[in-house]
Amino acid sequence: MTTALASLSNPQIRLAARPNGLPVASDWLLSQEPVAEPAEGGVVVQVLAISLDPAMRGWMNEGRSYIPPVGIGEVMRAGGVGRVIASRHPAYAVGDMVAGGPGVQHYWSVPAERVGRELSKIDLALGSPSQWLNVLGMPGMTAYFGLLDVAQPQPGQTVVVSGAAGAVGQTVGQLAKLKGCRAVGIAGGQEKCDWVVRELGFDACIDYKAAAPAGAKRWDAVREGLRQHCQAGVDVYFDNVGGEILDTVLAKINRRARIVVCGAISQYNATTAVAGPKNYLSLLVNRARMEGMVVFDYSARFPEAIAELAGHLKAGAMRSKEDVVRGGAADFPATLLKLFSGENFGKLVLQLAE
Repeated sequence: MTTALASLSNPQIRLAARPNGLPVASDWLLSQEPVAEPAEGGVVVQVLAISLDPAMRGWMNEGRSYIPPVGIGEVMRAGGVGRVIASRHPAYAVGDMVAGGPGVQHYWSVPAERVGRELSKIDLALGSPSQWLNVLGMPGMTAYFGLLDVAQPQPGQTVVVSGAAGAVGQTVGQLAKLKGCRAVGIAGGQEKCDWVVRELGFDACIDYKAAAPAGAKRWDAVREGLRQHCQAGVDVYFDNVGGEILDTVLAKINRRARIVVCGAISQYNATTAVAGPKNYLSLLVNRARMEGMVVFDYSARFPEAIAELAGHLKAGAMRSKEDVVRGGAADFPATLLKLFSGENFGKLVLQLAE
């Protein structure tokens, strides 16, 4: 063992209450527990960075979903990357870099029965730790399978993606370009839109925060942007936000369009019933398809996606941007809120250690 585990203390963030709207300080509990030596077949990982994702807000709610809710008193669920610091498992050695679901804590003790299904080695020659939480991690897998398997875009078609400067959106648009499509993003703020076009190579990006003309409604900037940049209509819409933006895009879709329902960040903190699409009859008129996707359904094929996306990164054909906040587990609650204010620029990561 290279680390004296008995000398370590493990700060953790636990869910103390189910939020009503935006999570507040009283919804969280900061706890500490000792770090024990691994049992036979087990592994202890020092967590270097954790992924902060909009889906976390849904995991806090009680009710039926694609994954069980985080229990009250449990360590908050989160993906992350780390380094093995103790191992009694033949497949893992001290110093191995790994990815998995450690939760919001500094040390992750993985018992033997969970090592095989919850832990995987990562190769830093393919990407940095933060990229393994972005384009080579769950956001990249979501973009890859949501676009290529669910939406199935064809060369020359127009792909629109909301949250274009975020973790999933940045990869969706770049993949669309690599597959010969036009890529039009929707993002909040001119700086983000400029980056999406100049750095990522999107054909255009619509600023949904742009000031509307006098007398115009808030979403008229999106409507006008779609009119200007999608003159031949929208063939694929990759939706990360839901709400009014989804409705606005539905009014512009082409016949046989495909809408990928990936997320609905505009609805996650609603204190009233979730607002469904008002323009859903556009699906009927245009014989279009709206389909939800959950990335875990594609876990057996992750190596396929990682290989292709890592190749694009290495070739310089794809870029990634991570918004890395350095701190500790105690900084998680405040950092998470950046997702819902739109303050983050790129994939939001909380770095716990080097």
